[in-house]
Amino acid sequence: MSIQAPEYVRRIAPYQAGKPISELAREYGLQPERIVKLASNENPLGIAPSAREAMIGAIADLGRYPDSNGFELKAALSRRYAVPPEWITLGNGSNDILELAAHALLQPGASAVYSQYSFAVYALATQETGARAIVVPARELGHDLDAMRAAIAADTRLVFIANPNNPTGTFLPADAIAAFLAAVPRDVVVVLDEAYNEYLEPSLRFDSTRWLRDHPNLVISRTFSKAYGLAGLRVGFGLAQAELTDLMNRVRQPFNVSAVAQAAAIAALDDADFLQRSYELNRQGTGAAAVRVCADGLRVRALAWQLRAGARRRRRRRLRGAAARGHHRASGGQLWPAAVAAGDGGAARGERSLPRGVRARDGTLRCNRHRRWSSGSRSSASD
Repeated sequence: MSIQAPEYVRRIAPYQAGKPISELAREYGLQPERIVKLASNENPLGIAPSAREAMIGAIADLGRYPDSNGFELKAALSRRYAVPPEWITLGNGSNDILELAAHALLQPGASAVYSQYSFAVYALATQETGARAIVVPARELGHDLDAMRAAIAADTRLVFIANPNNPTGTFLPADAIAAFLAAVPRDVVVVLDEAYNEYLEPSLRFDSTRWLRDHPNLVISRTFSKAYGLAGLRVGFGLAQAELTDLMNRVRQPFNVSAVAQAAAIAALDDADFLQRSYELNRQGTGAAAVRVCADGLRVRALAWQLRAGARRRRRRRLRGAAARGHHRASGGQLWPAAVAAGDGGAARGERSLPRGVRARDGTLRCNRHRRWSSGSRSSASD
């Protein structure tokens, strides 16, 4: 007997999380301590000592259910972000917040808008509700807000925006998002996913919570999984006005954030030193990775250029040899198109002597094209 299930559920491809280190060690016969896991954007510092102590303190009371309303954690978040506790939804990671928004607002016959190359959960959350996905082509690997606004249809109920974007790391400035929020119809909810906000350079940071009072259709989602180092505890939260928060809490599972997770999150939120260390370490790693990626990219592109140049030289030699034997003649007395007559001079042929983005100086290949990336990681990982 075939189990009856909605077709849109059967079409879902389950989320593929990064493999645990222990599984990789077993699969490849490696020592766990020699594995560096990059797939899930986990904080290499691990748990803050303050959060660890708070977790130990919460263990004694694990025989009881956690506070389903998360009173103390909401109070701490309320102080930090200057919003009423009634505007806060707690989630089992910010993934939970994204899905709560989808389940509260989407259904078959509705649609959600999100960008190409954005977080995989937007597609999953949309599909599991039976809603229609409107995927807007990316602009330079990031969100094209004008195109996303134009893509909003009569049945659109939800728009997802990640800033910084996961997985490509692109960043939208405050004025661009503010203009988008002003242009979106009031009955379309915008979820602003800021899972990597704490990794932004100070000059790029802005207070998105100030928009909440002017936009009752805005949800801001955040997580403790990244910079705060609590990925294994799954704590996230959403900020929105009371009506939208109430709708999300109607579909939220009770006790969705454990007592240990709540205690750790409260401690982590007040640990400014650990947060700064996380930011600085990420900045150092991002700079080193950018240099390596640039260098490796140039090596590959320079090698490809060398191979193409070698092929062109061999072809010219064959053509010259054939012409000398009288096998080939070209109009105007040239042996072949002007490229051959120009010899190895790329400029005379109208060709680049090095691929775009590569500059040779004193025998050294260098990057000479740059784009604005945020400092957050770029692999697609859970929030």
